Amino acid sequence: MSKLILAAVALAALASLGASAPAHAEEPAAAASPLSFNASVTTDYRYRGISQTRLKPALQGGADYDFGNGFYIGTWASTIKWIKDGGGDANVEIDLYGGYKTEISKGLTLDVGLLQYVYPSNALNPSANTLEIYGALTFGMFTAKYSHSTSNLFGFADSKGSGYLELGAAIDLGDGMTLTPHIGHQSVRHSGEYSYTDYSLTLNKDYAGFLWGVAVVGTSTDAYLGAGKNLGKSALVLSVKKTF
Repeated sequence: MSKLILAAVALAALASLGASAPAHAEEPAAAASPLSFNASVTTDYRYRGISQTRLKPALQGGADYDFGNGFYIGTWASTIKWIKDGGGDANVEIDLYGGYKTEISKGLTLDVGLLQYVYPSNALNPSANTLEIYGALTFGMFTAKYSHSTSNLFGFADSKGSGYLELGAAIDLGDGMTLTPHIGHQSVRHSGEYSYTDYSLTLNKDYAGFLWGVAVVGTSTDAYLGAGKNLGKSALVLSVKKTF
């Protein structure tokens, strides 16, 4: 994989379907049990706007544990294609994360944590494995979040210290529907020419015990990989998720 391709794919690698990060790692949901699980299928795994599955479907799932005192840990995984397209041999992404969430003033919530992206036996040099620290502030429906890499970023050489800033909102439309606009900007340290912006608009509907989603996702960059497909193009993405 050329540096340009790796940049576009790996860099765009957060939010599945425009969710705030851990893009694909979700915050623990309040439940009777501190341990919860989730499983989902999507027509295209988009991370920070760019397809990780060559515009094809993905299977995903995870688990979260809420300690009840603000601390949480979790894991999340998805099938992927971009590592193999780049000359490696990993066909799955595994995320491991933990953090602390608390209300610092009335209506204002702080969420800070650590997120490790693991691509088993990825065989890329530099390795695609990436460690980020993150911090988010939520006030009402609005969230601002910044993620900062403490390692090389998804296989970019000399990219430690890269950052991703995102803004989003969760608008309750009633009747189990939520509208989530999102915009983010990825910067790559020492490779500013590969920085780009991504955006999405997601509509979720809670129905029959499942969360059904439809999202419009796009970026300001192009990423050609595999069969010559533009992995950063604007597209419609569908998903269904079950939490238990």
